[in-house]
Amino acid sequence: MAKDVAVMRENVHVQVVPDKEQVLAVLKRAATESEFLARLADNPHEALKEYYSLTNEERAALASGDIKKIESWVGKLDKELATWLWCRLSQEKY
Repeated sequence: MAKDVAVMRENVHVQVVPDKEQVLAVLKRAATESEFLARLADNPHEALKEYYSLTNEERAALASGDIKKIESWVGKLDKELATWLWCRLSQEKY
C-alpha cells in the first residue's frame, strides 16, 4: 500500500551574484581602450552587447555609471577602473 506524500514548496529567495570578473573586465577595457570608452559614451547598451554574460542589472549599472552599486559588487574601485564611471556621470545624458 503506497502512502500519499505531500510535497511542499517553499518560497525560496535566490539572489544572483553579479559576475565580478565581467564587470571589472568592462571597466578595465574602458580605462585602457579609448575606442571602447568612446563607444560606451555614445551608446553604452550597444557597446556592452558583446559582454553577453552580464545581467540586465549589471548592464544598467554600467550604462548609467552607478558607482555605488558597482562598488557593492566588486569593492572599492581605484582611479583607473573608475574612469568610465566618472566619464559617464559627467555626461548630461542618462
